[in-house]
Amino acid sequence: MKSGIKQSLDLKEQINFEEIDLVICSDLKRAIDSAEYTFKNLKEIVHDNRIRECNYGDLNGQDSSLVKYEEHINNKFSNGESLKDVEKRLRDFCNYLLENYDGKTIALVAHKAPQLALDVITKNITWQDAIEKDWRKTKNWQPGWIYIINKKNN
Repeated sequence: MKSGIKQSLDLKEQINFEEIDLVICSDLKRAIDSAEYTFKNLKEIVHDNRIRECNYGDLNGQDSSLVKYEEHINNKFSNGESLKDVEKRLRDFCNYLLENYDGKTIALVAHKAPQLALDVITKNITWQDAIEKDWRKTKNWQPGWIYIINKKNN
């Protein structure tokens, strides 16, 4: 069984569904599949394109080792977007959450760049820090991260 599928199924045993008000996932297939493995028939799942993965342009579908985040914080990937573009989408998404779900617990199922953008936004850190401390580099996966979104950090 693929690691991601196993993690999604294991997550069912590790979270309290009663604490979650809504699940929002990226509109990309991998995130939809992950959300369904964990939350299907347990919580409403809403798709939102603002939390989709970075558009890597010419590198979409290529080996992920070719994606150099450090080089594309402000500079767009060829025919794609920059990490700052992803951050802008996520800030818009965070404003939406504050306006519509303030005080609620929302489970997000997204991708690498949106997660790093949430680190930048909610922890008030630089993209360089977020990239350096990324759990994928530190091999420190866990069954979820908690982000507090408020007007101060957005």
